Amino acid sequence: MPRAVDGTKRKDRRKKILEQAKGYYGRRSTNTRIAKDAVAKAGQYAYRGRKEKKRDFRKLWIARINAAVQAEGLNYSQFMHGLKLANITLNRKALSNMAVEDKAAFSALVKTVKEVLA
Repeated sequence: MPRAVDGTKRKDRRKKILEQAKGYYGRRSTNTRIAKDAVAKAGQYAYRGRKEKKRDFRKLWIARINAAVQAEGLNYSQFMHGLKLANITLNRKALSNMAVEDKAAFSALVKTVKEVLA
């Protein structure tokens, strides 16, 4: 019995790789052998990027909180220490959002922290 060379499994596997490589430059989008490497590398970048995104957002939240707290006369580390002493458990994302969108509530929070630190 002859060997099947152009079977559906093989076509499907190649088609999947080329679909993932859609939009890539040059032969990376049309040639399966080259597209396979490009897709693998893109997957590595995507995996790394998902980790970096968490770091980047945390940096952004801290920078926003720091800017808002300095306007109130504290610095970031004092503010976070005061929150811990006051048993206020808000994550940095929520604090950052509050600092940007609800300045009155954030000012009240800073006032509470100042009282605890005094």
